[in-house]
Amino acid sequence: MIYLIFAILCSSAIALLFKYSERIGAKIYTVTCSNYLIAFLTSIIMIIYKQNYDVTKGNLSFISEFSRAISSADYIMSPYSSIIFGLILGPVAGIFFFSSFIYYQKSVKVNGVSLSGTFSKLGVLVPMILSIVLWNEIPTLIQAAGIAVTVVAIIIVNRSSDKESELSVNRSLMALFFLGGMVEFSNKIYQKYAMIEYKEVFLFMVFVSAFIISLGFLIREKTRIELRDVAVGFAVGIPNLFTSYFLIMALDTIKASVAFPVFSAGTILIITAAGSVIFREQIAPKNRIAIVLVITAIILMNMQL
Repeated sequence: MIYLIFAILCSSAIALLFKYSERIGAKIYTVTCSNYLIAFLTSIIMIIYKQNYDVTKGNLSFISEFSRAISSADYIMSPYSSIIFGLILGPVAGIFFFSSFIYYQKSVKVNGVSLSGTFSKLGVLVPMILSIVLWNEIPTLIQAAGIAVTVVAIIIVNRSSDKESELSVNRSLMALFFLGGMVEFSNKIYQKYAMIEYKEVFLFMVFVSAFIISLGFLIREKTRIELRDVAVGFAVGIPNLFTSYFLIMALDTIKASVAFPVFSAGTILIITAAGSVIFREQIAPKNRIAIVLVITAIILMNMQL
């Protein structure tokens, strides 16, 4: 459970830093590029420290091990194949990471940090549903009740009194929902089939791929690089890396259908509270109701009955 708490704290830090970057008018591609630069450099240090590059190829090929992994519920690939899987899956996940960050920053400007942050976490429904369908990770009845309460809480937080801001017709928020969900699902896929001891290789490929894409956009847009924007990007990069790191660790011991809702609800709770204290934001009545529901849901989803 401690890894899930750390993932929640890191995820919340990203949202709050994005709000700060929006306030100071930071350049979007400079922030993303700097963010992914520090993230993949940190992952390199972690790989070297753990010597995750020093592995021996086994008797089975990667294709053979991967085929066995997807056909068997309990089979985990060897260190060699886990590294190969990270090298292959990482760039795909990197596209989702980059895209979700771009839509997140754009949405903060249009919809505000609270709406963007909570709707991003609503994307948790994507890996939840896929995990139940693909791997039969069925929660207990009491945990299912907690998941239902979480969904209600997230919907309440995202509802607006302005009919022109209905979430069902907001394209940027719908994109944020899908991309955010695919980011979380990519973490789950690696945890499901590969050894988590080699997750740093996967994360390196995620962030180096996202960095290359960000750099391409930065060059194409001829964005003027300012030290302030680079500093913000570096500040975002560390929690960005460790959100995925700790979430993968948490998924090794907690069902995805439980871990993802707690991760989502906990992040929303912290963003709302920190926004009120740090940025002096007023908590709307509907958000107060949602906070109570979130706390209730977290208690339910951690009950083993």
